[in-house]
Amino acid sequence: MSSELVEEIEILESIYPEELEKISDSELAVRIEPDEPPEDPDDDNLILTLTLRYPDDYPNTLPEFELEPIEGELTPEEDEKLQTGMREQGEQNIGTAMTFTIVSWLRDELGALTKSRAEQRRKEEQEKERRELEAEEARTKGTPVTPESFAAWRAKFERDMQLKRQREEEDRFKNLTPKEREELKKQETRPTGKQLFEQNRDLAASDAAVVEEGTTSVDVSQYDRSQAREDDQEEEGIAFSDSE
Repeated sequence: MSSELVEEIEILESIYPEELEKISDSELAVRIEPDEPPEDPDDDNLILTLTLRYPDDYPNTLPEFELEPIEGELTPEEDEKLQTGMREQGEQNIGTAMTFTIVSWLRDELGALTKSRAEQRRKEEQEKERRELEAEEARTKGTPVTPESFAAWRAKFERDMQLKRQREEEDRFKNLTPKEREELKKQETRPTGKQLFEQNRDLAASDAAVVEEGTTSVDVSQYDRSQAREDDQEEEGIAFSDSE
């Protein structure tokens, strides 16, 4: 182990007395968590362990990085993004102590990732609430009724009701005894009250037509005028006889 690494580890132990664990002379584990915890308890918190394995020619060669979640989970994309960022930070500091820079960058990125997740969760909740509100408004508002839609609904309703009555009739017929079935068939062949009424009305109309054919119409007004003339003639005859 190089003297540069020994000195760097001593400085790191003083900076991170509780977070840093020295696994061996060339391997460290550092607890990484955001500077500020999530404001909302429902938001995901992320706490990681960063393990660094130093090669013999460190700091001229980058250490190996390994991230292991302590609290929360990292997606493969998030893990790859953090790994890439740590390598970039290390490459910018090749030849000098770089662990503190990498750890500081990782803490900042972890805080940004936590806030990004919280913001994404709030957006998803707002979108869910918006969809639920639109669905509720559509349910309470209903579908506008047009003559065409009403006609289609009525036709479907009548078909459904006819099928329902047919099924009920079939079920009822199945439960009848042979004698009851025969009686039901006889009843179905009998005319209904409406049919009898229609038949009687037709007969009444036919009788009325026959009566009209055997009658003679009388003009009452003509009768009144002829009777009046006869009365006038009688009065004139009486007056003439008196004058003689």
